[in-house]
Amino acid sequence: MMSDIPARTGRHRQLYGKDGFRLVAGLIDLVDDHIGSVVDRLEVLMISSPNRHDLVFPKGGWEDDESVEDAALREALEEAGIRGTIYKEPLGEWEFRSKSKEKCCGLEGFCRGYMYAMKVTEVLESWPEQADRERKWLTIRNAYPLCRYPWMCEALKKFEIVMSRDDELQLEWGASSPSLSTLSSSVVASQPVSETPELPIIPPSCFSRPPEAKASTNPVNALC
Repeated sequence: MMSDIPARTGRHRQLYGKDGFRLVAGLIDLVDDHIGSVVDRLEVLMISSPNRHDLVFPKGGWEDDESVEDAALREALEEAGIRGTIYKEPLGEWEFRSKSKEKCCGLEGFCRGYMYAMKVTEVLESWPEQADRERKWLTIRNAYPLCRYPWMCEALKKFEIVMSRDDELQLEWGASSPSLSTLSSSVVASQPVSETPELPIIPPSCFSRPPEAKASTNPVNALC
């Protein structure tokens, strides 16, 4: 089934930091079966890429006509066919080099990615990149070994910490997250998100710049 949702293509609206890094945004998307601890209870969505066996979280370029949250939501819709509500607190900021550009010189392939968590409220039966990607729901424990990049494992760990903390303090979105089996393909509007806060830097193990380099504290629109 072909999706009637248009996907953005090209990079003519792509945003770059003052240091030349490509700015990208992505999501760790979750559903909750309400049984057990966070690490066993929550399921996160990962997607495949053509001709690859490892998995990634939905992510892509942050463009000049959208907020970082809007970019993350759009990428989740285009790559994974899901909608939902973004968690109030960003998971963090990671700087890395895309795998296809690891042997390049200069700034080619360098990215600065902003990751968020999202409670999934809608799973579509068809979506723009359906022909190239498969969806896979995994427990947090099972998602770690399938992450394509080390920095994604770090983002997942931050996600686990945030979800565990807010689970204990009852500071989640304010409503119970639906289980995967109860999600429908009916249109569910995403709640508005607040202005982008200053994002902390969490150095990834595959960090490709000198560790003392500072990221922009007021990012201009951002994952590879």
